[in-house]
Amino acid sequence: APAGGAVGPPTGKESWTADVLAPVVARAAPDGRAKPISVVGPIAPIDGGRTVLAVGAVRRAKGRGGRLWARVLLPVRPNGTQGWVPADALRFRRTRLRITIDQSDRRLTLFRSGRAVLRAPVAIGKPATPTPNGRFAVAELIRTNEPGAFLGPVVFALTGYSETLNEFAGGDGRVAFHGTSLPQLVGTRASHGCVRLRNEDAVRLLRVVRPGVPVTIRA
Repeated sequence: APAGGAVGPPTGKESWTADVLAPVVARAAPDGRAKPISVVGPIAPIDGGRTVLAVGAVRRAKGRGGRLWARVLLPVRPNGTQGWVPADALRFRRTRLRITIDQSDRRLTLFRSGRAVLRAPVAIGKPATPTPNGRFAVAELIRTNEPGAFLGPVVFALTGYSETLNEFAGGDGRVAFHGTSLPQLVGTRASHGCVRLRNEDAVRLLRVVRPGVPVTIRA
């Protein structure tokens, strides 16, 4: 654990993220013999940055000198999949940010240390391609470098996936929140499952939000 406190589960005011330092197997239990779930590499697959995971819990394996493990949220199907990774393959960081997206209010809220610091209207998925509810995390930041692009200037890819589309536009159905070239549709049900923001709000989030920040999407 880093100086300044032990790594722990997320709370309303803070949570922990973990940089992946080397390829590692995420397992179903904190045991090197447990069922493997996926292999996690240090390089994020979309933007080529470092892989950063949201931490749900830490546990030391039984026995004297037991290895420390971290339960992390994995960017795989089905949504919400978690796995245990040896802590010595990770570098932990504390974050005081979290995001909620309320679909009924069509609103994204950014919290810092439990206090709302940004609220922004959003567009959500159409009835046939709904935005999934659940607990996710920001997985990657993809800068388009095109403010007028359909996805706006930045895409915040999440650990979640569409529950109705296995692929979309050549991708694997990953859900994100991002800017838009159609700001007039913000506040409506207009997307294929992603959450759309006005570009100015997406840029404001880009100034502070990084991979690993927890995101809750609710009905």
